[in-house]
Amino acid sequence: MSEIVVIGLNHKTAPVELRECIAFSEDETAIALEALKKEPNIREVLLLSTCNRVEVLMVTDEQAAAVASAKQFIARFNQVPTAKFEASLYVHRGDDAVRHIFRVAASLDSMILGEPQILGQIKEAYRKATLEKTSGVVLNRLLHRTFFVAKRIRTETGIGDHAVSISYAAIELGRKIFGSLENRQVLLVGAGEMAELAVEHLIRNRVGDIAVANRTFERAVELADRFGGGAIKFEEFIHAVADVDIIISSTGSSDFILTRDQLKGLMRKRRNRPLFFIDIAVPRDIDPEINRLANTYVYDIDDLKGIIEENIEDRQREAVKGERIIDEAVIKFRQWFESLEVIPTIKAIRSKLEAIAETELKKTLQSESLPPAAHDTVRRMAQAMINKILHDPTDVLKSDGCQKGQSAYLDVARKLFRLDD
Repeated sequence: MSEIVVIGLNHKTAPVELRECIAFSEDETAIALEALKKEPNIREVLLLSTCNRVEVLMVTDEQAAAVASAKQFIARFNQVPTAKFEASLYVHRGDDAVRHIFRVAASLDSMILGEPQILGQIKEAYRKATLEKTSGVVLNRLLHRTFFVAKRIRTETGIGDHAVSISYAAIELGRKIFGSLENRQVLLVGAGEMAELAVEHLIRNRVGDIAVANRTFERAVELADRFGGGAIKFEEFIHAVADVDIIISSTGSSDFILTRDQLKGLMRKRRNRPLFFIDIAVPRDIDPEINRLANTYVYDIDDLKGIIEENIEDRQREAVKGERIIDEAVIKFRQWFESLEVIPTIKAIRSKLEAIAETELKKTLQSESLPPAAHDTVRRMAQAMINKILHDPTDVLKSDGCQKGQSAYLDVARKLFRLDD
């Protein structure tokens, strides 16, 4: 009997140094799929390789042999001894394999709970499997259900609603303050990595002009070009404060680069329009006393981390709802998968009955002097009898009540009709 099996490792079981050793590039994936398809014990296969996981999803009639083949192939293809990664591998079979792929796609197994990228990565892995013709009836059905389940969890739970990265949390705060970030003017002071990520999020929210100030002016020009903005001298950034709405600061300064007294006069010039500071520097760049001025909002990295911790807790609560949706989906998929074993048996019974009917019809029609016009009538009657005889057994074999003991029912049916003799 065929079974679904997953073998792989991920960020929970293997360090990045090991994951890098056995990862597959985009070009290598097609070659790997073609090679895995040739393994005699693997009927269908999909390969998922991301920075956080490498997994082989298979349909096989010989589980142990297929797992061994996949393991040896990974070692051979990447020229890495099996002993180096074997302890980090996990193997899931049957319902556990189905549940695993559902959880991965829904981002319940991700490093960052609820992140959306993994679903796109699985869709791309499936696209490659279809192009290489390594997916068949079972994986096609499983992956379509996987996408449906992931979408349902995203829609019916709040698992992706709360920011869980520093840069994204900062942007979510900005949206709460301004309502919309569209056309808001941005000043980037310093060029830290998190600040750059925050600007990328802002661009997706269609902010207006972006100005970049950095102690090294050349770096400011380089960064401004990347974001389609303008560069200003570091010494000039205070004058730019009067014209912007959002300031992201991440310099290496040991002192505040902007104090409450400096900003006080500028706020009058701004006519008290809201001003939002994202201070990602350690030590801090922005004087926290600025928060006491009207319409100014200063958030430092500790504030953002606190928000993220709350949001992670919210996502974990929503994940419980997602697990319930997955449990239901696993049961329904198992029922469909088990029904595949019914179909060959029903077809075999029908073929046997039709063969018997054909033999008896030939004898009868040859011995009886029936007019030719009556032959078709007798044949239609025989076919109608076969359909009626098969109706109840087919109903029972396909019914929900038969699901739990389906193997036993199939075994009895095959013995009754001597299908395996």
